[in-house]
Amino acid sequence: MKPNKTVNQLQMKHLFPHVAISLLLSAVPCIAADFFLKSGDKVVMMGDSITEQHQYSSFVETWALTRFPTWDLKFFNVGIGGDNAGGGGQRFKRDVVGCGATAMTVNFGMNDCGGGGSQFDENRYKEFMTSMQKIADQAKAANIRVAWCTTTPVEVMDEGPSILPYILNLEKFSGAVKEIASTNGNALFIDQFHPFVAAIDKARAANPKNRIGGGDIVHPNPPGQTLMAAEILKGMGFPPLVAAVEINAASAKVVQSNNCVIDGLKVAADGRIGFQQNDNALPFFPEGDAKSILQWVPILEQMNVYTLKVTGLKPGQYEVRLGGVKVADYSAAQLGAGVNLAAAVLAAGPIADQVKAVAAAIGAKNSYFHDRIFGGVLRAGGVPEFMEIPPEQVEAKRTAVFEKRMEKLPELFEAIRKARVMQAHQVEIAEAK
Repeated sequence: MKPNKTVNQLQMKHLFPHVAISLLLSAVPCIAADFFLKSGDKVVMMGDSITEQHQYSSFVETWALTRFPTWDLKFFNVGIGGDNAGGGGQRFKRDVVGCGATAMTVNFGMNDCGGGGSQFDENRYKEFMTSMQKIADQAKAANIRVAWCTTTPVEVMDEGPSILPYILNLEKFSGAVKEIASTNGNALFIDQFHPFVAAIDKARAANPKNRIGGGDIVHPNPPGQTLMAAEILKGMGFPPLVAAVEINAASAKVVQSNNCVIDGLKVAADGRIGFQQNDNALPFFPEGDAKSILQWVPILEQMNVYTLKVTGLKPGQYEVRLGGVKVADYSAAQLGAGVNLAAAVLAAGPIADQVKAVAAAIGAKNSYFHDRIFGGVLRAGGVPEFMEIPPEQVEAKRTAVFEKRMEKLPELFEAIRKARVMQAHQVEIAEAK
């Protein structure tokens, strides 16, 4: 099946294409100044039901917190199913200013575009522009930096063209997002729509039955939401470098170490190499069925440059072990050219264990905030704390319950901080038995 012509016109180049490992090894350390988010930020992620799924937002949060483990970053998801830009503007003070936001992402457009009709609705478009501008005005007044994100496309389940009139209407609404970003200072435009369409097109070109998002036609699940998170972070200037190490086995020298510290390098008589590595960052990729997206977009490697290069080895096969756990096998030639260990270290060993602990701590915080604070208080009406009291007393009660439940958040944020404390690990490279 040939790619749909309309889709080809929409395709974009990836920001982090495959490049030679030799180039990856020359990558500079994480450059905080180039990243949209800063240490000390309170980041609110606003949107509709796609945001309320707590998938792409959690992936963005985990990638940011593992790439900058010493930073003080706090994330709050305030997505509401069925919402649109108008609703976002109406609840801005409560949900954005109320969280003390210094930065935010805005992800509307799906509901604003409305329906499944093929005709473009000019009135809906104008209303969307007006509502988005109201959000922009409130953000500027509150001195909040905004990353304006386009919506994702609908992924139709029928075989045939992946681009239908409704999806093209969504593209027009994506153009509105770009216009809002360009006309309002202290703002960033992030395009999720076109990279998602390009991935859909690539998958359908391989097999018309292929679907990439993993969810329904509107709501992606982990594979599609991972693509969303990656595009958001790329648009923010997220640094792909985790760490890069080059060792010369013949001279027992550390040739280079980027964004990490190497201590105690030893090369034994039998060629076994050992050293302690203390990284300044962690790689990340969501667990589970998110990996199905990798056959269409190599996100794991794009977002995680965690390289090892070892020259001067005698020919043969070698095991790479972290903390005594075998994570990979490579030939001397592969190690001499340089390898990206990201996938291997996320599958087993001490780095995988730490990343899982960080993700679990983030998940616990997000569940508590969504269930007990955002959903349980700010949006609540009939929960037990508000029942059987006069209507005029509801807001006072809501404030009291909100303040009480917020007292637990510092404990949950502290658990995330502790999980991110970097741990040195022993690296061994030895001939495979």
